[in-house]
Amino acid sequence: MKRRTFLHFPQAEATPTATTPINGDLSPYTGEWSKTQIIHLSRRLLFGANLEDVAHFENLSVEQAIEELLTLSPKPPVPINNYNDDEFTDPAVPFGEPWINAAYDNQAEGRRIWSLKGWWLGNMIEQERSITEKMILFWFNHIPIKFYDVFYGKWDYDYIELLRKYALGNFKEMMRAITLDPAMLHFLNGQYNDKSAPDENYSRELQELFCIGKGPDANYTEGDVQAAARILTGWRVNYDTGRTYFAAGRHDNNDKVFSEFYGNRVIQKTPGRNGSQELDELLDMIFENNECALFICRKLYRFFVHHDINEWAEEMVIVPLAEIFRNNDYEILPVLKTLFSSQHFFDQLRVGALVKSPLDFIVSMYRDFNTPIPAQISPRNRYEHNGHVVYQSYLFDQDIGDPPNVAGWPAYYQVPNFDKSWINTNTLPRRAAFTDWILWAGISTDNFLAQLNLLDTVAQIPEADDPNKLVNFMIEWQYTTPVSDSFRQQLKAILLSGQVNDYYWTDAWFRYTQTPNHEMRRETVLNRLKPFFYTLLHQEEYHLI
Repeated sequence: MKRRTFLHFPQAEATPTATTPINGDLSPYTGEWSKTQIIHLSRRLLFGANLEDVAHFENLSVEQAIEELLTLSPKPPVPINNYNDDEFTDPAVPFGEPWINAAYDNQAEGRRIWSLKGWWLGNMIEQERSITEKMILFWFNHIPIKFYDVFYGKWDYDYIELLRKYALGNFKEMMRAITLDPAMLHFLNGQYNDKSAPDENYSRELQELFCIGKGPDANYTEGDVQAAARILTGWRVNYDTGRTYFAAGRHDNNDKVFSEFYGNRVIQKTPGRNGSQELDELLDMIFENNECALFICRKLYRFFVHHDINEWAEEMVIVPLAEIFRNNDYEILPVLKTLFSSQHFFDQLRVGALVKSPLDFIVSMYRDFNTPIPAQISPRNRYEHNGHVVYQSYLFDQDIGDPPNVAGWPAYYQVPNFDKSWINTNTLPRRAAFTDWILWAGISTDNFLAQLNLLDTVAQIPEADDPNKLVNFMIEWQYTTPVSDSFRQQLKAILLSGQVNDYYWTDAWFRYTQTPNHEMRRETVLNRLKPFFYTLLHQEEYHLI
């Protein structure tokens, strides 16, 4: 079977000119609300565009759909001990019981963290119709820790739950909580920050990566980093209780003077206080700077819309979004609602303008094709299966829970490639191999098989007995860019097993649907659908959203 070579991606959008219709700003979207727009919205805010979700949103208005998507989903069940086996038994946590409150155990933490990675992946696959899981991933990439560097499963879990709590909430409040979070204090050495030797690690990233960025007007100084580090001295983690506390004797009580970038602010010494006031003053100062809102809005844009922020997008989208952000005291929800409801978001230039991240590629495949994963009541199977898939995210360069460094995954910030860097000579063959694995053989554990559920997927498609309509539906659903008539004919020929007449597929599908338990009729259909989907999923268009 001939397979096309993955050669290129669409070029970045051009800057609008005088002849470009002005339909790409933040004014409310008033255009068509059909499958095309629903699929685009779903893929950006969820993982994939499951047909049940698409059908659900077709019965809503665009405003209602966005309202539902921007509602936090319920908190999922906590991770449990699903990792005991013949080689290891967690002495503190019985099999099937939650481990998140267990004391630190150097021998158990590696297993607990691997369990946590699988738990997080399962949350993505089993997500509600809510942006929650995508926002947790966004914030984790923006303000990351590394699970295995922290090496304490409870702290890693608590960090994810902190991101869940603030996923659609107040960014300033989230940054205060993260500053004092045990996992972050450990990861960026905050617990070693002492008046005798101030550690600048967190104070640098607080400004450079988390709040201000490296934009052309981000002119904070090395002195600002040093002053912020002195403000943050004295915060410690009690490794027995897992709680943060303030050690006043370790805190620098001298005045801290900042540069012109921060209005020459002086945060005065606070002897006898617990450090909270200085921390609040530091965050107030950072968030009063206009660069903070601009930086976060750019990060949101690159994650959800497109990597290219040209002068027009900066002026018409980023600047007004940043104003909304500041005017709402850094509440994230008004920013997201404005962006996702805008003409700009739904403009045709944004459709198919992103390369799927590894997690988008994996999770959307599971969700779109109704692929089951082991249930919570089968903990060992779930641990093994989800662990297999977590390992694939590592092979695809998006190791869940362990980005390469504190800047997150390079595809979200590395100029000039950005998301195009997800695809390279190493990751593309591995994506293809994963597709083949889950399509042909399935991912098996002792008592479970996870395989693309092609029959149930096709059964949801209207008039699936018509090969022409089936081909057109699949292309419009899974691809964001046009394909040639010859490729459509190639797909149709697979359904017809090389025959000429349409009824070769129509009859086979009809016979199967009348007697779905008839093994021969079922296999007849599957023997055509598997190469059909093999061809569909191996094209370059499938890697775009």
